[in-house]
Amino acid sequence: MRPPDLLALFDRLPEGWSEVTHAGGSWGVSRVVRVGGRQQSVYAEELGGTRVVSANLYLTASGPLLKPCEMPAEVVLEFLVGWV
Repeated sequence: MRPPDLLALFDRLPEGWSEVTHAGGSWGVSRVVRVGGRQQSVYAEELGGTRVVSANLYLTASGPLLKPCEMPAEVVLEFLVGWV
């Protein structure tokens, strides 16, 4: 199985705040790009719910590095792949 293109998954989200749909619910999601694009963060909250997704992406010399915030990487990847 090929690893996900982390940069492409982050780039799907517009910078700033957006409302998206994921897993049958509405989510508010923020994407912030820093350091000329070498560091990005995503923070999403289920609107009217309790679920949260949060992660940072670092573009290093050895490739993209995903750092989820207190959650498994699978949760972050499921959100990044599945939102509409």
